Amino acid sequence: MGFERQTRINNYSHMNIAIVGVGLIGGSVAIRLKETKFCSKIIGVDKSEKNLDKAKQIGFIDEAMTLEEAIKNCKVLILTIPVDAILQVVPQILDQVTDQVVIDMGSTKTNILNKIKDHPNRGRYIAAHPMAGTEYSGPEAAVAGLFKGKMMVYVEAFRTDEDAFEVTDAITDQLEMRTCFMNADEHDVHTAYVSHISHLTSFALALTVLEKEKSQGRIFELAGSGFESTVRLAKSSPDMWTPIFKQNRENVLEVLEEHIKQLQSLHDSIASEDYDKLHKLIKRSNKIKRIIK
Repeated sequence: MGFERQTRINNYSHMNIAIVGVGLIGGSVAIRLKETKFCSKIIGVDKSEKNLDKAKQIGFIDEAMTLEEAIKNCKVLILTIPVDAILQVVPQILDQVTDQVVIDMGSTKTNILNKIKDHPNRGRYIAAHPMAGTEYSGPEAAVAGLFKGKMMVYVEAFRTDEDAFEVTDAITDQLEMRTCFMNADEHDVHTAYVSHISHLTSFALALTVLEKEKSQGRIFELAGSGFESTVRLAKSSPDMWTPIFKQNRENVLEVLEEHIKQLQSLHDSIASEDYDKLHKLIKRSNKIKRIIK
């Protein structure tokens, strides 16, 4: 371990961190911070007593508290709850903080940032989106290496106090993530195209096949690795993803319209038996290899 990294750990090892939402993302953050002994205590906050009990049983939180208690007893609050819940609670949290740092790890940013842009404690807040996840949810889904090598997007970080950003960046360092900076609109557009559409496509494919299963009950006997990898995101939590689509509605509709247009082109080329056109469309799609190795 490098001297600089060890120094950063020592600087924060005395503080308490509250994880608000002890599911996949929050739990995975907590497990990693436990591994690196980054902080003194990890406090869990969740509306589900069952989730809190499970998180304590797994061992990635030390104590469960209410949100109000956690604010009084921690230096950092990490919000890993659905984005509609973040939108609701962030102003109340900022009303109560003094020198605490509030890190929002939600998947959409524009509406949340607009809501708190004039709050007197805006500087204690940082919008950060870890581009990592799985199709599973709940405390049991949390894993230690979820974030390694993935991207942490800081959104409008220039509005965050310097010391609050330094704490957040130290946590990102513990998670072994890369970093980039964006404004809110840019972030929400990009995530609609690289994340949100993937989930919508998977949900649609699952619905399509489930509908066919009603009349062809053995259809899943033929499902191979290609089908599984394409449809696995359909197992994702509706409690998490419905608010994301709601908060990022305009961008999601834009990407859906383009996706439907491309599906229509594939449909029309097959319907008209224009296989030259179909070949060209597939070949054009192969250019994605420049982005995804």
